[in-house]
Amino acid sequence: MINLARRAALASVCSAILLGLLKAWAAWTTGSVAVLASLADSVLDLFASLVTLGGVHWASQPADENHRFGHGKAEALAALFQVVVIAVSALAILVRAIERLRGGDISASPESGIAVSMIAIVVTLALTRYQAHVIAKTGSVAIGADRIHYTSDLMLNAAVIAALALDAWGLRGADPVSGIAIAFWLLFGAWRASEAAIDQLMDKEWPEEKRRAFVEVAARNPALKSLHDLRTRSSGNNDFVQFHIAMNPAMTIQQAHDVVEALEKELGDAFPGTEILIHVDPDGHVDEPQNPMIEANLLKDPE
Repeated sequence: MINLARRAALASVCSAILLGLLKAWAAWTTGSVAVLASLADSVLDLFASLVTLGGVHWASQPADENHRFGHGKAEALAALFQVVVIAVSALAILVRAIERLRGGDISASPESGIAVSMIAIVVTLALTRYQAHVIAKTGSVAIGADRIHYTSDLMLNAAVIAALALDAWGLRGADPVSGIAIAFWLLFGAWRASEAAIDQLMDKEWPEEKRRAFVEVAARNPALKSLHDLRTRSSGNNDFVQFHIAMNPAMTIQQAHDVVEALEKELGDAFPGTEILIHVDPDGHVDEPQNPMIEANLLKDPE
């Protein structure tokens, strides 16, 4: 899983270098603000991908004395750093596009920019498909943020092609207007990319469907009388779950231990990469709820 995420991050770095070089040549040849915006985006792609590569590597490090839960949240930090980089680049592009719109200049050699943008679309499409495969296998939030950015590049490059074509046909203002649209699209992408990272850093609960599936697996164990105080969170590629279970108070410690071990194995097989902490209560014991608003017996039908 970790190697997959690293390979995806490395693929992003290589793609950003290739596209950055091509777009630098196209921007110098055409003078187009849309191509310049696309170049700035690729340079920031490279920077963000390097951060992603570092974040994935850091997140893969095993737990140590100072980080007992591992380093998984390094991915979320890397994703948030990308968001900042994307937002800053979008604002810079917006300023440049407005200046160009006021100046009324037109682009030179639009065919160069169009050719480079078409190559960029092919490379980016291949990269995002590979990233989607890796995300499905690993659930990496850093690669997910990277993919959102590169997916927006597909529209960005299509917009560059349209802007250069319209500019060449005499529709003045098409190029800077496209640059403005690209800037706003990047800001929207930054906002989307921030959501998953913030959710991890804030220890947001799993989606309700996943929580329900987890409880259903636990409920198959006949020794459980009830399950409550379920708490879930994610950190990088790892999930963490803790909950209380009610069991027959006549059980010996060894019997209760055996039930818990069997339950942990069943849940671990169904939810790989999950660290599980189970607290045993005697049936009939009532815990003092830490938050009465969310306290519930999760084995019962909520309806």
